[in-house]
Amino acid sequence: MRLPNRREVRGKLHQLSTSGGLMHVDKPLDEKLEVELIFNLGKTTIREKAQIMFPMWATQGWLQPFRFVELPEGSKNALLASLLAFVQQPPDS
Repeated sequence: MRLPNRREVRGKLHQLSTSGGLMHVDKPLDEKLEVELIFNLGKTTIREKAQIMFPMWATQGWLQPFRFVELPEGSKNALLASLLAFVQQPPDS
């Protein structure tokens, strides 16, 4: 996540949908903060604005919910296609 002051915060995606998701982070961020979320999903790089929501304590760090803000139709379609491809992958043998 890139913060408004250009500082970057790393986290691990815990859940993801076309409306938002949950990120596992070491330290929680302020609610309603707008960030630039950058991550790879398969061959697709998603780089969109997101709004931070109220964090939840996890056993090792925090689960930081977010929602996408004004996700363009093209990005939404690319995200949906990548999520569907990921879900439909056959399990490793």
